[in-house]
Amino acid sequence: MAAVGTANTANAEVRPAQQPVRVQQAGAQFQQQAAPRGRAAAMNNPLYRSGRLADSGCAPGDLPRGSTAAYRKFLQRVTNCLNATWSTQFRKARIPFTKPRLRIVTGKVRTACGPWSSGADGIYCPTDRTMYMLITKKQLRQPYPLGISRLMAHEYGHHVQQISGIWSYYWSARSASGKSGQLLLSRRSELQAECFSAAFMSTVQDTLPVDPQQWEGTVDWFHKNGHKAWAQNDHGRGPTQATWMRRGFQHASPGACNTWKVSPRYVS
Repeated sequence: MAAVGTANTANAEVRPAQQPVRVQQAGAQFQQQAAPRGRAAAMNNPLYRSGRLADSGCAPGDLPRGSTAAYRKFLQRVTNCLNATWSTQFRKARIPFTKPRLRIVTGKVRTACGPWSSGADGIYCPTDRTMYMLITKKQLRQPYPLGISRLMAHEYGHHVQQISGIWSYYWSARSASGKSGQLLLSRRSELQAECFSAAFMSTVQDTLPVDPQQWEGTVDWFHKNGHKAWAQNDHGRGPTQATWMRRGFQHASPGACNTWKVSPRYVS
């Protein structure tokens, strides 16, 4: 779930392109470009050519019931795994990388992007580049590590869109679109974040670990229920969400998650 602020707030995130910088890596110097902007940033982003996601060897440990402290530690460890994976991917794509902030809350707070969105257990706000993760009493009673990790990886996917320049196109296109066009753009964004999430989950399936039956059960749940939390079709229909989840998990590559270039029928 991405928190969407006002048009002015969103547009404030679109910054001028910077000059290339040279980065030293393993004794060799290579040229790192600023994140692309505009339509090409979404359609032909360098991340799409960066290959499979790097395996961070993510092992956040157990998540016992009833412990807020353990829950917080788990969220932080998964975030560290995501940082490790995506920083490597951005390095391969030669795009500057910055980590998101993580704010863990136990109630639906107002974010820098506005009020908490109904139906959301996690939010990414581009204004302060922060992942807001909600811990509820129900989650403490029945923690589900796979589901929590998938959600975190989804919100992190929005951060990837933000710092890779993909959202520079999203925000500008959104401001020039009517209601139906905005919903289509939102679906492209949310389905890509879900695909990015599944790609990450694929890379950590042996260490997190990700039980195959649990994963298929999660995908099936989204197939049947994924759209029900949202009053309008801004996240995609359940079967569409499941399709992009399976695609991301199968290929484990950002290149499999280019929702911006496909026909609208594939992001319905």
